[in-house]
Amino acid sequence: MVYTSDYPIFSVTVDAVVLAPGRRVLLVERARAPYAGRLAFPGGFVDIEEDLVDAAVRELREETGVQVEPGQLCQLGAYGRPDRDPRGRTVSVVFVADVDSEAPAVGADDAAHAGWYDTDRVLAEDRLAFDHAEILRDALSR
Repeated sequence: MVYTSDYPIFSVTVDAVVLAPGRRVLLVERARAPYAGRLAFPGGFVDIEEDLVDAAVRELREETGVQVEPGQLCQLGAYGRPDRDPRGRTVSVVFVADVDSEAPAVGADDAAHAGWYDTDRVLAEDRLAFDHAEILRDALSR
């Protein structure tokens, strides 16, 4: 199917911020550019006929093996600074889930590794890809 528009076309992604007690966050190590080797939230591009929350659930499961129900995710906001992704114009809709404990996580799909990290340490070490430091601060302060 070919899509045309009088307006610039851009991509929509989702990110899942999963927080556990003790200020812990589930992150993946990116296996590919951009930001290969950096930490990021599980997430990715929304399929053309997919609901946003369903895309977040799918990406979380594909990249970490962690399963949440759509009702566990709460929309934090949309992040769309024009330069946020070096691949092109991308708007990410971010969802947050608070979980009771750290579920086992295994990196898969385009994630080299998945695991639970201390939020303060990750922010201090400046290891997050894209604008994920800003997003993590927003998620923690909500």
